[in-house]
Amino acid sequence: MQIVLFGTDILLLDEWKKKIENTTTLLCHDMPSLMSALDKDVQTVIIVDYDTVASEINSLIASAALPQNCIVLERAPSVVTGKMLLFRGVKAYANARMHAVHFMQMLQSVADGNLWSYPELTASLALKNTQNSLSEESQKLVEERLSEKETAVLTLILQGLTNDAIASLLDITTRTVKAHVSSIFSKLHVNDRVSLILLLK
Repeated sequence: MQIVLFGTDILLLDEWKKKIENTTTLLCHDMPSLMSALDKDVQTVIIVDYDTVASEINSLIASAALPQNCIVLERAPSVVTGKMLLFRGVKAYANARMHAVHFMQMLQSVADGNLWSYPELTASLALKNTQNSLSEESQKLVEERLSEKETAVLTLILQGLTNDAIASLLDITTRTVKAHVSSIFSKLHVNDRVSLILLLK
């Protein structure tokens, strides 16, 4: 796997590079260098400093040319910006200065084909979904594919609750909740909570 760091803040890119050990990492500071760094034959994850190259990323989004595994980081992430970016194909959105352990979790999640966001953004996506309720198509999909217990767990996931909170409310073990969540993901063909919320929005 190749990691491309895209931005103009050299100190921040160096900070990110130190968090990624033993991985091929390329630094890009403008669009031509980014485009030349994208190798079609190698799985590439692009990590973007949105504070310095937002206009370039927004242009890629507008022209439907956003690379497949794009992570956008910002010094002061906002729920509104995060929703916009995730809805337009970004695979992860978070704080540019996050701890190394979270940075690596995010990177691995995207490399595995999942979406990743910070907890407040995920909860906001879920809350928006329940406030607007499910569309007829989403309700039909849930009714056709999920059991009654899985539907109950799904409803609580869409309210932004954690596995432990769901277990407490349904008076079941966290392990049972995890089993239901795995089954829900499998039956609805998603890999994570953010993808689930985006599917049913």
